[in-house]
Amino acid sequence: MNFDSLLSKYEAKACIVSVEFFPDDTYGNIRVVAGNQAHCADMAALGHPFVPGSPYEACFPKNQNFEDYCFRCIRNKKPLHAYVDLYTMGLWLNMFLIPLESDTPNTGYCIYVYDVSPKADTASMTDLSGDIASNVLKACIRLRGSDDRKKTFREVTEDIREICDSEHCCILLVDDEKRSCTILGDALKKGTRLLPMTNYIEGFYDITLTWPSTLAGSTCIIIKDPHDMAKLAEQNPIWAKSLAGAMVETVVLFPLRFDNKLLGYMWAINFNAENTIKIKKTLELTTFFLASEIASYKLMNKLEIMSTIDSLTGIKNRNMMNNRIDQIVSGETPIPDAVLFIDLNGLKRVNDEQSHNAGDIMLRTAANLLQEILHDGEVFRAGGDEFMALVPKITEAELQKRIEQIHEAAKAHNIHFSIGSCHGGTDVRKSMHLADQRMYDDKNAYYEAHPEEKYR
Repeated sequence: MNFDSLLSKYEAKACIVSVEFFPDDTYGNIRVVAGNQAHCADMAALGHPFVPGSPYEACFPKNQNFEDYCFRCIRNKKPLHAYVDLYTMGLWLNMFLIPLESDTPNTGYCIYVYDVSPKADTASMTDLSGDIASNVLKACIRLRGSDDRKKTFREVTEDIREICDSEHCCILLVDDEKRSCTILGDALKKGTRLLPMTNYIEGFYDITLTWPSTLAGSTCIIIKDPHDMAKLAEQNPIWAKSLAGAMVETVVLFPLRFDNKLLGYMWAINFNAENTIKIKKTLELTTFFLASEIASYKLMNKLEIMSTIDSLTGIKNRNMMNNRIDQIVSGETPIPDAVLFIDLNGLKRVNDEQSHNAGDIMLRTAANLLQEILHDGEVFRAGGDEFMALVPKITEAELQKRIEQIHEAAKAHNIHFSIGSCHGGTDVRKSMHLADQRMYDDKNAYYEAHPEEKYR
């Protein structure tokens, strides 16, 4: 066949790819045997002029998924299409593979037509078969139609497991700062011998660190047969050993990226390998939307934390304190047995004489002590050097014992608290007022005895 004559009809970038076939239904060398003018110009612009018959990685980044697509296109004699996020290059690839007849023994050919763009094209993303589009739409509707995000992520994980006809599916978030992982969704097929992800989560972050090099810029990793698993064992022995120990025979793994930032991973284990292409196309688009929802979910969690947690001490802030009081007044939350107001004495002196950093350390130490001793209650930073605590189900004798423990613990860290409390009140606002007044009485007595602490 005259490949050059055939390619001359294509105005888009196009080339002929050859695949060497082995008797065991695996493949060997993959080469680009011919290219049209647009392909050759593209190669020249990249700084390596096209040489017919070169290994494909002389033209394109080495990619196991691309190899598998070429192999399947030729072996199954069916055209294939993929729209791929080349995230390492900041580009989107639109690719078409068309099988060709071959008169060369043990070698097959296909036409590879491709184009790249810096932004995603929605028309290309939605060029899907009806069943794939239906599966993606179902996941999107779930993600957008629920107020309970955690529950929704679990449901979507089960949907993906069913789509892949797999034994296990998981959505895992990674935190590089904390070097840890969080399970967002985990679904197991009924009757499977596989174990839930909770059995492996401890120390699993170290395994996730091996995945970027295995992905090597690909949109996913697909292990569909023993041949692929053997390749993985050579490339990533740590992960391969983990898979073998978890009774994994096939796996497809997708990174979850949003705004060029890795959020986590999604995978399906022991899936139906006959549907590999369908699974890949479905999950490619599903993960695109899923990553967006996860980014939104993480942002909302961050905003919620910022609105309820004091950033310096890590305990609940004044906003959360006011919300809790409103809940108690409305009857949503029971009235606590004890209300305490606690002031950290001498903070101004530490700030003035030792630095504000030293004062911050003092505040964090104080918060930690209060959290530890009032472990069965809630401790809030009311503002500045002042804290409030609500303690349920505590006797007055136990309350006084806890106050003594606070003073003893504070003394060991060279700090001092003024504390006012109220026990057994039936109106939380009146109890707060009384505890606050007693705290100020205690504080005034302290500064009368220690004028050098510069009372404010």
